[in-house]
Amino acid sequence: MLTLRALCENRDLELTVLVPGPAGALDAAVSWTHNTELPDPSPYIRHGELVMTNGLWHAAGHSAESFVHRVQGAGASGIVFGLRREMKTTPADLITVCRGAGMPLLELSVDVPFTALSQAAARTLAEQRQSALMASVRRGNALADAISSGTGAGGVLRVLRREHDLQLAVVDRTGHLLGCAGAELTDGDLVVAARAVARRPPPLEVTLSNDSAVLFPVGAFGEADAALLCLRPAAALDETERAALEQAAHFLSMETARLHAVQATEMRFAGELVDMIFSGAGASREFAARLKTFGIEAGDPLAVCALAVADEGAGVSPVPANAVMAFFVSEGVPAVVVPGGRDTVAIFPWRLTEEELVASMARLLSVLDGQFPEPRVVLGHGGPAGDSTKLRIPLMEAREACQLLARGTSGSRMARFADLPSHSALLGRLDGQVVQRFADALLAPLRDHDMQRGAQLELTLRTFLANEAQFAATADALYVHVNTLRKRLVRIGELTGRDPLKFEGRVDLFLALEADALVRP
Repeated sequence: MLTLRALCENRDLELTVLVPGPAGALDAAVSWTHNTELPDPSPYIRHGELVMTNGLWHAAGHSAESFVHRVQGAGASGIVFGLRREMKTTPADLITVCRGAGMPLLELSVDVPFTALSQAAARTLAEQRQSALMASVRRGNALADAISSGTGAGGVLRVLRREHDLQLAVVDRTGHLLGCAGAELTDGDLVVAARAVARRPPPLEVTLSNDSAVLFPVGAFGEADAALLCLRPAAALDETERAALEQAAHFLSMETARLHAVQATEMRFAGELVDMIFSGAGASREFAARLKTFGIEAGDPLAVCALAVADEGAGVSPVPANAVMAFFVSEGVPAVVVPGGRDTVAIFPWRLTEEELVASMARLLSVLDGQFPEPRVVLGHGGPAGDSTKLRIPLMEAREACQLLARGTSGSRMARFADLPSHSALLGRLDGQVVQRFADALLAPLRDHDMQRGAQLELTLRTFLANEAQFAATADALYVHVNTLRKRLVRIGELTGRDPLKFEGRVDLFLALEADALVRP
C-alpha cells in the first residue's frame, strides 16, 4: 500500500512534513498522484489521490482556503507543495489553512521535480503488486499441495494460518464442521452457519455466539455447499487478508467437489445395497461383501431407521445424509446411509438392547432438531434383526412408520411400526388413490352440504367421535341442544350411508377421517 509516510521515508524525494494531519493520515492509502495549478481542481481529483502543486494559483491571487477545502472535499489524501526558485518557502496561509482543516501538507525540495515523485509512487505500487502476486502464487502452490496430499479443509486452513493470524473454520450446509484452525464454534454457531450457507445468496457476515464472522461461500457447482468462516468482522479485514481468504475458498471448492464425487459413489453403492434388501435379490455372500465395505459384518445383529423432514409448506423430504452420517460417526457406529425420494435410510449394527436402541434414536432425533429446528423431523426404526438376511421386514416397517409419522396423524415423532395405531398402519399400506377415494366417498357429501347451507355436519361428526359418542358431552362442546345433535347425526347417516348411532357406522366414519388426514397435505 502506497502511503505518505512511505514517500517521506524515500530520502531521494527530499520531502518535508509541514502538517501531518489527523492521527493515521500519513499511513492512509494513496491511490495516485495528481499535478494541478487550477484554483479549483476538485472535478478532476479521484478519491485518495495526492495533489501536487507549485502554487501558481496562489501567485495569481486565489485563496488558499478555497483551494484546500475543494481538494479536501474531493477526497484527496494530501497536498505536496513544490518549491520553485520564485517561491522558496511554502505560503504561510496555506500551512495555516491545512493545519486548521486537518489536511496533510508536504513540502517538496526545489531540486526535485514532480515527475520524480510520480515515478517513486509508480515503483512502490508496482513492487507491492508484484509482491502480492508472488505471495498469491506461493500461497496457491501451498494450497494445491494441501489439497493433493489429502489433508482436506484442515490443511487449507493451516496454510492460511501460517500467513495470517486468523480464526478460521469450514462448515457445510448441514452444520457439519469440515475443518477448523484457531476457532472454537458452539453447536449453536454451527446451526447459524448452516442456515447462512443455505440462504440464496448467502450473507456476507453472520453473528455467532462470541463475535461476528465473515462468510466466504464454498461451492463446487455454482451453489454454496459450505462456507469458509473467518471469526472477525468484515470491517477489520484488510485487502491482503481478504484476498487470501477468497483464494482459499476457491481451493476449498475443489475439495468440496472431490468429497461430492466420493459421496456420490458411496451413496450409489449404498443405494444398490438397500434395493437388494428390498427385492430379496443377491446371494448372502454378496450382501456380506457389500456390508463389509462399510465396516459392517453381515452376521451382526442389524438395526434400521428411516428419517424425513415433514414441512407443511414443502411436504415430506429426506433428511440430508451427511447430517445422519455425522451422528453415527460421533457415536462410533459404522452405518450405511442412503437418501431416497422421501426419506433417508440408515442401516447399522446393534448388539445392545432394544431399549438402548430407542435411546440412541432419540439422541439422533435431538441432534437433527438442532440443525432443522423449524421443519418437523420424524424417525421410524426397526430391529435389531438377527443378521442381514432378516433385514427386509424391519427396513420396510421403518420406512412405513416414518411416512405415517410424517403425515402427523399419530402426534408422535419417533416410533416403530408396531407402536403406531393399527388402523394407521393398515391405511398406510394401501395405495394412496384407494385411500383418497374411500375418504372422499364418505366425507365429500358432508362438506358439500356444509358449504351450500353453512352447516357444521363435519365438525359435529368429529366432535361426536372425539367425545366417544356421548351425547351430553358432544352437545355441550358444540353449544347445541341434544335434540339438535340427534338431528345432525341422522342427517350425517343419510348423506354418508353410515349411521353414526351404530358402532360399525362410527368405525367407517372414523376411518374416513383418518384416511383423509393421511392423503391430504
